[in-house]
Amino acid sequence: MVPAHPLPEGFTEIEVFAIGTALLVEALLGFCLNGLTIISFRKIKELRTPSNLLVLSIALADCGICINAFIAAFSSFLRYWPYGSDGCQLHGFHGFLTALASISSSAAVAWDRYHHYCTRSRLQWSTAASMMVFAWLFAAFWAVMPLLGWGEYDYEPLRTCCTLDYSKGDRNYVTFLFALSTFNFMIPGFIMLTAYQSIHQKFRKTGHFKFNTGLPLKTLVICWGPYCLLCSYAAVENVMFIPPKYRMIPALIAKTAPTVDAFVYALGNENYRGGIWQFLTGQKIEKAEVDNKTK
Repeated sequence: MVPAHPLPEGFTEIEVFAIGTALLVEALLGFCLNGLTIISFRKIKELRTPSNLLVLSIALADCGICINAFIAAFSSFLRYWPYGSDGCQLHGFHGFLTALASISSSAAVAWDRYHHYCTRSRLQWSTAASMMVFAWLFAAFWAVMPLLGWGEYDYEPLRTCCTLDYSKGDRNYVTFLFALSTFNFMIPGFIMLTAYQSIHQKFRKTGHFKFNTGLPLKTLVICWGPYCLLCSYAAVENVMFIPPKYRMIPALIAKTAPTVDAFVYALGNENYRGGIWQFLTGQKIEKAEVDNKTK
């Protein structure tokens, strides 16, 4: 009989199991919902529009986050990271790539909705494809920086998954974090804020609110804000005094983003939901054209 690996420092057996279970549930639920979004886009012709291509980009990124979470869950049940230092670097890169691509794609959807409702301009396939490619390349640029020495990937407090190392708080970390948070959290957040405020004002003038304009930005802040706050605090103070189990909470909250995004951008979208229903039941959706505007 192979003996169990020792518990990570600062965690009880029940805490390790609870974190692993939470990661597994988040991974499976988010992957199923976003996988359904992706398959429906592929199978239902009416869903294949330029605007929905940006929704597809979010779903692809969120599926990547779920795969990352599933690996972390498996390692948590093992009580240690079994893939070595190279695997840790790859896991950190993959997690950051998919997370940043999801955030950038969410900002792209906000930009598209602003133009649809406020300027009445239609998104073209070439523009949508360019925005999608840019979102992923931009995410890849920032995700690869720690592999090149600007920032660093290391183990999470549980030591069963890997992310940006915020434990040192040196100049290298501070400069990378400042640039990362500016271009990948504050600017996308500003785009979403201004876009949805303009849409809200447009809806208020017409008296017809087609969707909750505050929900996408709230999703960004609630899911990613705690992790961003932890990393930002680490830039000015040593966060190692915080017990490891509490430092894991922001990461667990961030892993809920794929599930929430699926409800906000796909299942919460009346027309996209109709396409998913058609895929699942074979019943035709009523509208001939399906865009990505939420009810």
